[in-house]
This record gives sequence, structure tokens and C-alpha cells, in this order.
Amino acid sequence: MQAHALTPRLVHALESTSEDYEREPAFPFLTLLVSGGHTMLVHSKALTQHSILASTTDIAIGDVIDKAARFILPDELVAASEDVMYGRSLEEFAFSPDAEVYGYTPPRTRREEILRKPSKWGWALAAPLAETRAGSKSKSMEFSFSGLGSAVKRICTQRRETAMVKEERVDLAREVMRVTFEHLASRVVMALRTIDQDDGKLTTLVVSGGVASNQFLKRVLRSFLDIRGYAHIRLKFPPPSLCTDNAAMIAWTGTEMYEAGYESELSCKAIRKWSVDQDAEDGGILGVDGWKERRREGND
Repeated sequence: MQAHALTPRLVHALESTSEDYEREPAFPFLTLLVSGGHTMLVHSKALTQHSILASTTDIAIGDVIDKAARFILPDELVAASEDVMYGRSLEEFAFSPDAEVYGYTPPRTRREEILRKPSKWGWALAAPLAETRAGSKSKSMEFSFSGLGSAVKRICTQRRETAMVKEERVDLAREVMRVTFEHLASRVVMALRTIDQDDGKLTTLVVSGGVASNQFLKRVLRSFLDIRGYAHIRLKFPPPSLCTDNAAMIAWTGTEMYEAGYESELSCKAIRKWSVDQDAEDGGILGVDGWKERRREGND
């Protein structure tokens, strides 16, 4: 998670023409990790100080998009795909070159956001957590996608007898992405409202992970933040080649940690689970055994 948060700083370093540069984005900033295994919103305050503000309570956003794609995409496209992760194929199918450009209008209010939008085909997708008992989860700082996956499966299963035409499949693909991406954006706005009361210095949202390469996600987040009063928040997306797990981001994180004065002992061992949150039970990044802090050049 720390490596994903720091990826835009790697990109900035690669694009800099001078060795004397300020690392961007500067702390503090928000980090939204969206992948097949994780969905997490983190307040990144410093190199080793991160607080998890929201995470998924069931499955990750990339997982639900991939599963929805298996139902929505025509069989021939699924068979022709070179990757079992079908999220990219779903985006290409929903927004093909000859399709109209997105045509997205963000909801102005939370009430408008959670309203079901019936399609001309007779189905409608509910926003995650919008219809829980007594609305108790409507404004909770968490993500949930399993219900959406079940709804897509149910729609596609019911429509098998009448055979879904391509236009309906495209509409469903777009609606799945709209609903999931607005769910992400809603929690970002909730977090910004809370943080604004405590610290007005935050001006950047880093979006990383495999789903961050989705162009429609970029459109939804930018439009959503603008209409909710956060046009000043900059969005930082790594290039697609650095969105997924990669060695470059791990190496860069090691570089930043080393330059900050941290090294690991040769006796340290790999661990199965390691939280980024300093308030977690394991103490976060520096809470595990094996770290040693060295004296940096210029320090007395």
C-alpha cells in the first residue's frame, strides 16, 4: 500500500530534469487504492504515517468489475480475451471508439446519488450501502461491492431467455462502472469533509492500483469532486504501466525509506500481513521487527 501511495512521486522524479527538485505530491494527501485485491482510502500524512479511512467489507472493486464482465460481455469476447481479469475488456466494450464520449453527469447531492436510475430495459442497480436497514450504512466510511455483483448476476441470468442485445449489455456495463465509481467518490468526499475541519493543507488525491487505469474512473472522480465543491483537489493517476503491482514502485519506496534514514536488518523475514496504518495492532510500517535507523549525512 505504501508503494502504491508513493508511485506518483516516482513518476515526478522520472519526469524531473534536475536532481534538485521537491517531491510531488507533497504530504499530506489522500490515497485511493483500487485493484482486484484491495479497495482502500488512506490519509497519507508522511512517509511512514498513514491512516486507513475506509476499506472494503467484502470484495474489492476490481473483483466485482471482473465478475460482472464475465456475465455482461458476449461469450466471444470472453473467449478471445488474453487475460482472465476482464475489467479492461469491459471498459473497451462499454466505451468503444465509435461510442459517444462517456456522457456522464455527476449527482449534485447525496440524495440524488443514491437514487436508483431505472433503465429502459427494466432493471436498475442500487448504490452500495444505500438501501441497508434504516439507512444505517448510507454514510458509513466503508466500501461494499458484493451486493452489486449479485445484482448483475441476477439481471443477466433472468435475461438469458430473451437474450440480451449488445445495446443492453453496453448500458449495463456503463451502469456497473458508474455505480461502483460513484461509490468510491462518495467516500472520498466524506473523508475530505472530515479532514477539512482539521487540516486545510490536503490538496491531492492519489489513485493507484489496476483499476486506476480506467479512463471512465478518472472522468467520474473529477466530475464528482468538482460538483461537490472540491475542484481544487488535484488527481494523480500513475501511467497504466505503473498502476498494477510492479517492482519499480517497490524499489522507489525502498529509496525513499533509505533516504529518510531507515534500513532493514539482514535478519528480517517476510511476513504474511503488514498494515500501513500506524494505529493498527502491528504498529504499521515501522511497527514490525527488523528496522534500524541510521544516521543521515548532515545530521549531528
